[in-house]
Amino acid sequence: MPGAFNAASAMLIEKAGFEAVYISGAGLSNSNGLPDAGLLSREEVLRLSSYILKAVSVPAVIDADTGFGGPQDAALTVKAFEEAGASAIQIEDQEFPKRCGHLPGKSVIPAAEFAEKVRAAASARSSKDFQIIARTDARGAGTLDEAIQRATLYIEAGADIIFPEALETREEFIEFARAVKAPLMANMTEFGKSPYLTMDDWSEMGYSFVLFPMTAFRTGMKAMEEALSELKEKGTQKGLLNRMQTREELYRLIKYDINK
Repeated sequence: MPGAFNAASAMLIEKAGFEAVYISGAGLSNSNGLPDAGLLSREEVLRLSSYILKAVSVPAVIDADTGFGGPQDAALTVKAFEEAGASAIQIEDQEFPKRCGHLPGKSVIPAAEFAEKVRAAASARSSKDFQIIARTDARGAGTLDEAIQRATLYIEAGADIIFPEALETREEFIEFARAVKAPLMANMTEFGKSPYLTMDDWSEMGYSFVLFPMTAFRTGMKAMEEALSELKEKGTQKGLLNRMQTREELYRLIKYDINK
């Protein structure tokens, strides 16, 4: 499930044949010049996500960071995102202000406190088809055993899917999957703490969902950086044309018929 950071990137994800889109908190933040630290409000995330939700027909998961507050805030977030057309919401047990899940220095709130957020979120949805994804950052802030214990508590509170963030080895992912009896999500972000594994690897280990939250953003940013450097150096974009999406390709993607 690749991460989208705007409507056009989400449309490319759908065009490539992926069955769902992940609206990445890091992607939304970074594309607006902000760090992945929970700085966007619920209203801002909802506004930015609404363009994505309208642009694609596949299910979309919205990264809601820490839920924008306490249990009541998490409930309001679920209601707003479900009404907007999302298929699932992801919330995490970090303290606010949060940090990128693969950075050091993270802290988590008490497990019982986050379980109340999960319970409130699960109770607020109008349909059981709307999925609650509970992410635990306890491995980075503590131990694998704590992450497993928290996952069990979050399942009891109503989480549909468990997302263990920043496990560090294949063996840790296997141990977590053996201990936690729920659908599992893994994060295959780049330059982080987790090993690079294939979709077949994840399936064999018992993970039903795999995120690639920043792959499109990072490759796109690098391509733009290189193109702009060449433009500055050569004073022309002619050498870049074969690396560009053409006008016709863009119009097909966004379903713009110039004859109408």
